[in-house]
Parts: sequence; C-alpha cells; structure tokens
Amino acid sequence: QVQLTESGGGLVQAGGSLRLSCSAPGRNPHNNAMGWFRQAPGKEREFVAAINWSGYSTYYADSAKGRFTISRDNTKNTMYLQMNSLKPEDTAVYYCAVHPTDNTFGSIVGAPPVNLNWGPGTQVTVSS
Repeated sequence: QVQLTESGGGLVQAGGSLRLSCSAPGRNPHNNAMGWFRQAPGKEREFVAAINWSGYSTYYADSAKGRFTISRDNTKNTMYLQMNSLKPEDTAVYYCAVHPTDNTFGSIVGAPPVNLNWGPGTQVTVSS
C-alpha cells in the first residue's frame, strides 16, 4: 500500500489560485497512475483529474478543464494540482489517489474507491 499525504489546501477568494501537492514519502509511485478527487459537503466523492505514470498523459473532469492542471515530478515522489480561476463550487476536501498496480490514467478514472490508495485529504474553501 502506498501512503499518500496532501498539502496546499486553504481558504481563497473566488478567482484565486491554489496548488495542491501529494507526496508519497514511503515509496515512489513513479510506475503508477495517480489522480485527484474531491468531496463537497453532502455530496459523493467525484473525479477531478488523472495522470499516467510518466506525466505525459492526463485526463480531466469537465469541471476542471481549462482551469486545473495536474502534473507530477517523479524525482520528488510528488504530484500536483494547480487550480486557477477558483469558484465557490470548487469548495471541497481534495484527495489524491494512486493505483497500486496500473500505470495508465484510465485506471484512475471511474475506478472503484477500494481499488485505489488514498491520502487523508486537504480542505479547499473558495469564498465568494
């Protein structure tokens, strides 16, 4: 099991930016697909973005396209989510996830939660 830790959440005004980080201090997931999900109060967890093992292939939810950018630095065991033009509806707990055995972003998109390893989450709050 890959242990993950998110950071970078916080409170930001609408239109602002945040960069989330997801680190894997215990094991380098450089061969594994990774992704970001979020869960707003009273709603189910939803997919945000995914990236393949090399970082060259990415996939986004419609809500994230054009505003969010997922990337990774395998030399630092870290994945990022740059979020720009934030909206109040982006308010949620953001979770990073890694597929323990697959390296394609398809293994993240639509994956049953039990198939992934998860971080504890970081809160993002966007004020209007």
